[in-house]
Amino acid sequence: MHHNIYLRSSDFLFRFTSIYFCPEFLKAKCLMNCEVALILERKYEQLQQMSDDPVNQVSQVFEKSLQYVQRFSRYKNPDAVRQVREILSRYELAEFELCVLGNLCPETVEEGIAMVPSIKSRGRVHDDEAIEKMLTDLSLIKKFE
Repeated sequence: MHHNIYLRSSDFLFRFTSIYFCPEFLKAKCLMNCEVALILERKYEQLQQMSDDPVNQVSQVFEKSLQYVQRFSRYKNPDAVRQVREILSRYELAEFELCVLGNLCPETVEEGIAMVPSIKSRGRVHDDEAIEKMLTDLSLIKKFE
């Protein structure tokens, strides 16, 4: 699969027009931070129930990972997390595009395109109106969470 990728370094903007992902990556399911947080929180609860001293059951890596995804999750409520994936899935995004948008929650079309330039690349059906509708739907979930 071919995607345009843009990276900013100092004052130079680099455009990568030929990024090819291996088939394994394209088939992989990406998770947003909020989804990982739900999984790790559930596992943490299981560990607490299994042991009198849950601190001994949790590795430092697990604990740091949980702290990270909790801190950077834009959505906390499990229903909101499910709705975010459902909404973004309607737009035929690649998994990594879906996760970047779900994690970073851009507020404007310009921010969304800057974060995920491939949503506006040639051959995609995403015009500015569709992108704006998608971002508005996401912001409504956050607002009513």
